[in-house]
Amino acid sequence: MKNKINYVEVVDDSDRPLARMNIAEAHRQSLKHRSVIVLLYDSSGELYLQKRSSTKKQYPSRWDVSTSGHVFVTESRKDAAHRVLWTELGIQNAKIKELDKIEASSETGYEFITIYILAKMNVVSTPNPDEVERGYYYSANELDWLIRECRELLTPTLVFLHELEMLYKMK
Repeated sequence: MKNKINYVEVVDDSDRPLARMNIAEAHRQSLKHRSVIVLLYDSSGELYLQKRSSTKKQYPSRWDVSTSGHVFVTESRKDAAHRVLWTELGIQNAKIKELDKIEASSETGYEFITIYILAKMNVVSTPNPDEVERGYYYSANELDWLIRECRELLTPTLVFLHELEMLYKMK
């Protein structure tokens, strides 16, 4: 599955489809497209962060949001969220809830991001080792400390969402 080429819809400023393109090319040209993030929380409200696999092309071995991925051509955002939960963390049939949307910009990698939450998931038992090295639940205070003291160990997406105060905004 590593060598499979996946296609996204390149979209205009209003998130309307313009063309179909492979992900690498859309990123190379800084073209707008869609992605999803699913934030997992345990029963005490701590956020699960994943440490990305050391074999990942972008930000290997850095701490990141619970799970994220692109929305492929013909796929709904919700279906993409379920797919990344399954492929990265081994979680199926989860009851996710849409939390928010973020407009595409240079800070988002030109991605229109839809954020979902999955609450009260206390154990992530089978992360995919090609995607995730390990994971841990962090309190808001622990994440604040990581941002202050260890920013270089975190992905830009995680820092960006923290700065927008999106990570502990559960509804």
